Amino acid sequence: MSRGAEVVVDHVSRSFDDGRIAALVDVSFRVAPGEYVAITGPSGCGKSTLLNLIGALDRPTAGEIVVGGERIGAVDGDGYRGSVVGFVFQFHNLIPTLTASENVQLAMFGHGLGRAARVERARELLAEVGLAERAAAYPPTLSGGERQRVAVARALANEPRLLLADEPTGALDSATGAQIVTLLRRLREQRGTTVLLVTNDPEVAASADRILPIRDGRIEDATRAAAPRSASG
Repeated sequence: MSRGAEVVVDHVSRSFDDGRIAALVDVSFRVAPGEYVAITGPSGCGKSTLLNLIGALDRPTAGEIVVGGERIGAVDGDGYRGSVVGFVFQFHNLIPTLTASENVQLAMFGHGLGRAARVERARELLAEVGLAERAAAYPPTLSGGERQRVAVARALANEPRLLLADEPTGALDSATGAQIVTLLRRLREQRGTTVLLVTNDPEVAASADRILPIRDGRIEDATRAAAPRSASG
């Protein structure tokens, strides 16, 4: 059985500037546990806003989001992000003065792991993303693809049930980007983690099980989005 989390987005809207700017308008869809879904659309259409809402980095103006049976508005955001969700961003956000291993270990603090356990866990994750020999390297000495692989390892540090990837290949050349996409697919297949990936690249989007196109804050083709179940059931 998949250990990924189901995601239900139920009539979600998000506006800014006292309602004058509508980033998302009545968005509804469901992602099955272990599904890999690409969210596509032009810049400024609401893709990253949607990912931030699902990741509890922001809250919707209307509607609700349920992940793994839990309403996002009712959970502790820090705890949710530390145990349920892993994030991979366009820019790796690694700390340059820490080694690859230490960057991965940062995500484990506050989870009851001792130093030896953190080091071993980081070693295993870096090996999983093909960087076993680069654990002691510092980010400035790594290639762009290697830095993004470290970021993926860090996102997996606490065994998330949902992986949110916001333009993870946007700062990479096409060949390196393809390697990151292959890595994400392999990790999904091996771990059963649910993956939501935001991208502007049609080739990257084509790697997903399903594509949700967004334009002007709305899902453009509603037939591609499974109708959300009631949050109570």
